[in-house]
Amino acid sequence: MARFTSGTTAEAVVRAPRQAIWDVLTDPALVARLTPLLKRIDADGEHWTWHMSGLDVLGVQVAPTFTERMSYRELERIDFSHDPPAGSSERAGVEGWYVLTEVPEAEGGGTHLATSLDITLELPLPRLSSPAVTAAMRGVMGQMGERFSRNLLAHLGVAEA
Repeated sequence: MARFTSGTTAEAVVRAPRQAIWDVLTDPALVARLTPLLKRIDADGEHWTWHMSGLDVLGVQVAPTFTERMSYRELERIDFSHDPPAGSSERAGVEGWYVLTEVPEAEGGGTHLATSLDITLELPLPRLSSPAVTAAMRGVMGQMGERFSRNLLAHLGVAEA
């Protein structure tokens, strides 16, 4: 098994109140419904366990499950870090954050939403395949991010700013 990590960042102005976006991002069932390739999220206090559906990374099918510790600064920031239960061996994990900032009405209003995440996967592939694996991971993350963004905007009933 080799370990591969790929990251992404994104930001956009969403013409919706910060509270509405916050409510989505802190609701595990709703996040699961809006996120492609995600079967469900089991929440237990500050821990969310993500259950992904099948992903294809260079011909290797994986359906990772991983546990994240969620921490919140009300209406401003959500941080998440991989925190598997004691004694477990998870082969995937994510580190990242969301930052929500109010956009003044004079600038069109809404919420500036920024996010960053790094995904790590252990795969039965040689370490030498890292450039191809990380490129494939970036492609999957890009598709997931784009579809999540569209789903979020549709759920909020707004168009992209």
